[in-house]
Amino acid sequence: MTADGFRRLALSFPEAAEGAHMKHPDFRVRGKIFATLGYPDRTRGMIKLTREQQDEFVGIEPATFSPVNGQWGQQGATSVQLGAAKKNVLRRALAAAWCNAAPREMAKQFEAKFD
Repeated sequence: MTADGFRRLALSFPEAAEGAHMKHPDFRVRGKIFATLGYPDRTRGMIKLTREQQDEFVGIEPATFSPVNGQWGQQGATSVQLGAAKKNVLRRALAAAWCNAAPREMAKQFEAKFD
């Protein structure tokens, strides 16, 4: 996965928009960040998961996903090693992060499409 591929996936979700946070690209839904690119370096992205979701993705793909250092990581912020990321797994992780950030009704409508 490349940074451009990560960007395309993140922007594929309803109402996803690119912005900037601390000089790094970020991806938001209705103003709430669900992912970022380029921190701590250009080989990584970050997705905002719940702690349970983080445990799941780290367990499935430990070469791709790892908790961010410190308090943010303990709250579910998850680092993505772009070079190791598989598109289908990263898409599921980004979908989870997007649903976490989206308004509840919007997330329910999105999830209903896959039930």
